[in-house]
Amino acid sequence: MNKKILYISYDGMTDPLGQSQVLPYLTGLSRYGYEFTILSFEKKDRYKANRHTIENITGAAGIRWVPLSFTGKPPLISKFYDMVRMRQKAFSLQRKYKFDMVHCRSYLAADVGLSLKKKFGTKLFFDMRGFWADEKKDGGAWNLKSPLYRSVYRYYKKKEAEYLQHADFIISLTEAGKKEMTSWPAYNSSVSVGVIPCCADMKHFSLTDPAQKVKSRELLKLPPDILVISYLGSIGSWYMLDEMLELFLAVKKEYKDAMFLFITHTDPKIIITAMTSHGIDAKDFMIVNASREQVPLYVKASDINISFIKPVYSKLSSSPTKMGEVLSMGIPVITNAGVGDVEYIMTTTRAGIAIKEFNEKSFTEVVRSIPGLLSLDPATIRDKAGLFYDLEMGILKYKKAYDEVFDHVNKREI
Repeated sequence: MNKKILYISYDGMTDPLGQSQVLPYLTGLSRYGYEFTILSFEKKDRYKANRHTIENITGAAGIRWVPLSFTGKPPLISKFYDMVRMRQKAFSLQRKYKFDMVHCRSYLAADVGLSLKKKFGTKLFFDMRGFWADEKKDGGAWNLKSPLYRSVYRYYKKKEAEYLQHADFIISLTEAGKKEMTSWPAYNSSVSVGVIPCCADMKHFSLTDPAQKVKSRELLKLPPDILVISYLGSIGSWYMLDEMLELFLAVKKEYKDAMFLFITHTDPKIIITAMTSHGIDAKDFMIVNASREQVPLYVKASDINISFIKPVYSKLSSSPTKMGEVLSMGIPVITNAGVGDVEYIMTTTRAGIAIKEFNEKSFTEVVRSIPGLLSLDPATIRDKAGLFYDLEMGILKYKKAYDEVFDHVNKREI
């Protein structure tokens, strides 16, 4: 009999992450006979725009999708409200379908998953994703000077310990995160931990070639012979926009016609304000909003991609989604150390640079390295990236983890 899985995510399937980091795995796992029901929380505008796309994907894979509305305000209270709704719906679904396992994406989902395990005996698969409570603290969302947020942080650190103690399997995004987490007193050494980074659909993010680059630049009205530095994804508290702009200014000293291409859903005003404060002319950058289908086309207009992320404690567990996607297209990356396994991957693949400091000396060295980056073979970058980020490999790792949960006698290295 096929195993029935309830997949709980506080991220929406209509969000970019839902489409890149949930559905591709679940549709792949469905091929192996696992029957999924997805319980997710959807933002109103994205649900309206992408609902039919998600229904088509889930319908074709035989996946049941149960979307609930995401509540954004007020802070904390809205999360508590959504957690109540998540718990009620999950319990209702469990009684109706009698799931064998609940796959929990991050901490809020794990809270409900733990309750299901205690009440119904459902297996608990804790897909940790990252050190969520510490991310909230490190990112400034939870200011521990506030008694309220300090209490919330302590609460979720205690809950984190419970998830680690009672999980039937744990997934970490990085080896660095696994090493740190398994050193915690709360970790139950009898529970297996697998490492699966944020993989990329290498069919969707296909290898670029000169003809595609020309086509992309024509579409964006970019000159064919200039250096184009791209940035992919949202811009927020983690992403070091000022430092990226400082590097771009260093690049402009040597490459006078260089352009900075932003492919993002972030409000353009945030980027424009930062550009203006750094004295960067409007003609030297471009901001485009792209659907998942459009992203590869726009990124292929670039020569090099850049992404700086704050190297704080919680980011030991972080696997930047964009990195696998960009490398899959054969485009070299300039990034920074101190984030998950990024430095190791850059060193191993030789597909880019992971700087250790954000200063003039470091940026000067990066600029000197640009000719070498431009000479890298795109196909080689893609092949080496596949060793870490290939989606099919990620699906097989999840399958092995699922198999272990349902067959404890046969433990596997994941």
